[in-house]
Amino acid sequence: MLQTISPDRLPFITTVINGSLMSGHVPTAFKKARVIPILKKPALDPSDISNYRSLSLLSFLSKILERVVCNQLSDYLKQNNLHDPNQSGFKATHSTETALLAVTEKLHTARSAKLSSVLILLDLSAAVDTVDHKTLLSTLRSLGICGTAWEWFASYLDGRSYQVTWKGLTSAPRRPSTGVPQGSVLGPLLFSLYTHSLGKVISSHGFSYHCYADDTQLIFSFPPSDTTASARISACLADISSWMTAHQLKLNPSKTELLIIPGGPSPAQDLAISLSNSMISPSATARNLGVTMDNQL
Repeated sequence: MLQTISPDRLPFITTVINGSLMSGHVPTAFKKARVIPILKKPALDPSDISNYRSLSLLSFLSKILERVVCNQLSDYLKQNNLHDPNQSGFKATHSTETALLAVTEKLHTARSAKLSSVLILLDLSAAVDTVDHKTLLSTLRSLGICGTAWEWFASYLDGRSYQVTWKGLTSAPRRPSTGVPQGSVLGPLLFSLYTHSLGKVISSHGFSYHCYADDTQLIFSFPPSDTTASARISACLADISSWMTAHQLKLNPSKTELLIIPGGPSPAQDLAISLSNSMISPSATARNLGVTMDNQL
């Protein structure tokens, strides 16, 4: 319908979008969302509230505005080489496939050098819902986003409201104090920028990593005779957990998965890894971005 009437409505839409960009202000009507709970996987128990993710339904005009900003922000990040090279989410020519290829290539290379590897698939709890707005805006400023552009993002995050729809009923409006909307155009890119500094924490321990949105994969390769591997992995996870706490994010140890890929025909080491007072046990297989991987690659 919008395409049919676009010749008459295009000047109005253009005026609204340009007015928002030039003023650094997002209209209040564009910041209202209707939230519907969606099961994360069809086979999960529908009576358990933790098995749902909240999807925000936004007006189409607000998503057009977000798309314009997202395109400009992506171009700015690319031109100034500000993207994390180990993030495959929401980047042109990148996908879950490029993320999986990057990870498996590192594991195959290590195995060819007769090194054992540990692949850790981190799981975050309600990641995009707990993004701290002040920290996100500070991160954007550190990336060179300032002036009216920075004011636009501050306006985008401030004063949002949502109503939950469930089984024909609708809740009273609520105002979130944290988070970016799931289902929005800009939300995923803003989240990837929010976690931009996590890579430095991981790399400081000598680990490789690769991300797709909030899915973070850690890779640590070592000689099979190395007796310090378990302690080094635990130390890295402890620093990651501290970074998460400082950014109001939370690791979920119960859903974090661990694969040990041996460097040769010898059996894999039995590593005891601790995370947030929980022990993570190695498994023979793990589901990684929709693909099941095993410890023999």
